[in-house]
Amino acid sequence: MFTGLVDHCGRIVSTGPSGSGRALRIESRFTDFVLGESIACDGVCLTVESWTAGAFTVTAGDETLRVTTLGAKHAGDTVHLERALRVGDRLGGHLVQGHVDGVGEVMAIIPGATWTRVDIAVPAELARYIATKGSVTVDGVSLTVNQVHDAGALHTFSVGLVPHTLAVTRFGGLSVGTRVNIETDLLARYAERLAAFPPNEPSVTVDLLHRAGF
Repeated sequence: MFTGLVDHCGRIVSTGPSGSGRALRIESRFTDFVLGESIACDGVCLTVESWTAGAFTVTAGDETLRVTTLGAKHAGDTVHLERALRVGDRLGGHLVQGHVDGVGEVMAIIPGATWTRVDIAVPAELARYIATKGSVTVDGVSLTVNQVHDAGALHTFSVGLVPHTLAVTRFGGLSVGTRVNIETDLLARYAERLAAFPPNEPSVTVDLLHRAGF
């Protein structure tokens, strides 16, 4: 579990095939990894498979490559890095799983006096979970949705990037057409799942207990 508060940007040193997936070696200022721990790379939860001073290696599986932008990354590209949340840490962003739902595309960048507005288009199957004043994760960064726009088949949402976010992420160099990883709010997905069941329908657990004689 993560919070969407990026620690720093790591630089991809090398990439290469790993079974049906892709291995990435990433330079980082983290120096105390534990093998097998989770780390979010551009919002994607991956497992640290090896590390040395200054760099670590992870592998993105075929499903991860299918639904994220990691398959298009090359040596020299940067990724947002965040280590997993520890019990007792401050939850400054929102609850982020690192399970990317899909990819969005930057449609507009509008600089302002104190913050920059960014409009991002997403597929309809993701737009349903994105609501005004709700939370969304973009390339691993926790952001607040300012507005949503649905115009026919085009679904977009707007976020505001404050100077600090622009300074500590690579969003300062964002451009129209950039593809970004999107993770929608965990609570929205669970709410939809719960709403799919009639309120009086007994749960599987209750049914099994009845069958067992309880």
